[in-house]
Amino acid sequence: MGYGMYIKLIQSIISKDAEIISGTMGKEVERAKIAVKKAHEDHKKVVMVSSGDPGVYGMAGIVLEVADQEKTQQTPIEIIPGITAASSAASILGAPLISDFAVISLSDLLTPLQKIEKRLELAAQADMSIVLYNPQSQGRTEPLTKAYEILTKHINPNTPVGIVKQAGREGQQTKITTLKNLLNEEIDMLTTIIIGNTATKIVNNKMVTKRGYTL
Repeated sequence: MGYGMYIKLIQSIISKDAEIISGTMGKEVERAKIAVKKAHEDHKKVVMVSSGDPGVYGMAGIVLEVADQEKTQQTPIEIIPGITAASSAASILGAPLISDFAVISLSDLLTPLQKIEKRLELAAQADMSIVLYNPQSQGRTEPLTKAYEILTKHINPNTPVGIVKQAGREGQQTKITTLKNLLNEEIDMLTTIIIGNTATKIVNNKMVTKRGYTL
């Protein structure tokens, strides 16, 4: 079970006799309820597929809550960790997350934009590297524009910024630029953005954030 695009990505390793249930964004709770029912009542082995790590903007929390609500806590649930986009993108860009960092999703589908803006404001003032998930889509550009306005109030516009599209997948694209040029880049929902802090520099075309050591 999972979002249709994620199912497609692992199609080659799905058993031919497996039942496949895919869905769309916004139907996560519905999928979780079906998964729990099939595991509890039908005694099926169910795999709920998430992109990256299931506990980071993934399905793990919803499944655990649904299992509790449906009083099926005795049904064993195993959460298998994955590689979240922040770690994947960071390894492609170099080592921008060596020190403290914040991960913030710009999707206002489940989180009010006002709360996202507050988190951006506080993270920008803390001099941490910042990772942005779900930055923008064709019909949703306001959050990234607002994020840019907030970040440039507190962060040097020449701070290195890494942009990775389709991290670890076919069609991967990577670019290192600066914060002031962020809005000039092609960015979509499959893009991960990493904004460095005052200790971030470019070393051999890679982003590196120093962690207090001296060479």
